[in-house]
Amino acid sequence: MADEPDDEAEAAEQWQLVNTPLGEKWSGRTRYAAAMYFYKRGEMSAETLEVYRVCARLDWENPLPMIRDRGGQDWLKRMGA
Repeated sequence: MADEPDDEAEAAEQWQLVNTPLGEKWSGRTRYAAAMYFYKRGEMSAETLEVYRVCARLDWENPLPMIRDRGGQDWLKRMGA
């Protein structure tokens, strides 16, 4: 399929964005936007996406501990956490 390389490139870019370092200006919103991409692809639960939404305005807030508390083990495994 012709779209596959583009899909792979987009997924790689979104992966970098969801891993934007904490504390950078607008990083929370960047992570949330990337999380929405993975949610729409069916690769993230609604509960995990909600954590990224809550953290969107909190650039220093690490969403992973909250995800751990809410049982998002599949996403944590993918994140290597």
